[in-house]
Amino acid sequence: MKFSLFVHMERVSTADEEPRLYEEMLELCQMADEGGMHAIWTGEHHAMSFTIAPNPLLNLVDLARRTKNVRLGTGTVIAPFWHPIKLAGEAAMADIIMDGRLDLGIARGAYSYEYERIMPGLDAWNAGGRMRELIPAIKGLWAGDYTHEGQYWQFPKTTSAPKPLQQPFPPIWVAARDPNSHDFAVSQGCNVQVTPLHLPHDEVASLMERFNAACAAHPEVPRPKIMILQHGYVAKDAADADLAAEELNAFYCYFGAWFVNKRPVTQGLIEAITPEEMGAHPFYSAKAMRDNLLIGDAAEVIEKLKKIEALGYDEFSFWIDSGMSFQRKRDGLRRLIDDVMPAFA
Repeated sequence: MKFSLFVHMERVSTADEEPRLYEEMLELCQMADEGGMHAIWTGEHHAMSFTIAPNPLLNLVDLARRTKNVRLGTGTVIAPFWHPIKLAGEAAMADIIMDGRLDLGIARGAYSYEYERIMPGLDAWNAGGRMRELIPAIKGLWAGDYTHEGQYWQFPKTTSAPKPLQQPFPPIWVAARDPNSHDFAVSQGCNVQVTPLHLPHDEVASLMERFNAACAAHPEVPRPKIMILQHGYVAKDAADADLAAEELNAFYCYFGAWFVNKRPVTQGLIEAITPEEMGAHPFYSAKAMRDNLLIGDAAEVIEKLKKIEALGYDEFSFWIDSGMSFQRKRDGLRRLIDDVMPAFA
């Protein structure tokens, strides 16, 4: 099982200066590259300081000049916000600039906060439909002389300019949760990204079962790869692990608040959640974080990761966005690289 880093600029206070946050993100990415990680992933989000990533291809092109070894992936671009011709061309140009290190992850998107600002009226059904229409169109544009007559886009014969360096095209990944998304991804020969979020190991196993069922339904397609994205923290001791559980509890309370899109937002920051509100949240708790996520000393994290590896996952992506200080993120990543990854070499 390979290891990768999933990272964004993460702004939790007006005191956080964005240029400094970017430099800190770069340092974490350089640690991942020098530490032997397989890839770095960053996503697309808009108007949310919680996750600052307006165009992941920009970040990845910059990282290509600052790293030597890692693959560089979008985790993910939001399909409804891209015209197929625009995404095919920009991704191909990025692949050329990156010397063929691009992996293109695509999703339907999740935040109604973004939908209502960029495509008012968009719902999850049509967002999923756009993703399903976008992926074959991109592959057609990269092949060239492609005409599209779809539900969401129509255009005459077109060829992507440029074409990607990787031939026939860069690896495409689909963010999947429900069985239909797994089936679509596998039918298209795409790799799959999954995340159990804050849920227990049973969800990790269930996501793999959905992927295996999709593979079984399409025996004509060579088995794609599957990557799991999950939070964790490699702690120096028990007290450090307990602190990480509290921090990730707070992170998921904010994650949930952004998702339901009912809390006031000012200057890109959501209204602060009180300790009482966190304590009353029906889904998250520090204990749930401690039990379900990869939190613990190196031996405990290795034990949890071995269970994930045994299910057949090809890649574990360490989701480092957490609300933690940069110093704690850096120290936890260092222990992951030095004390955990060698057990999977």
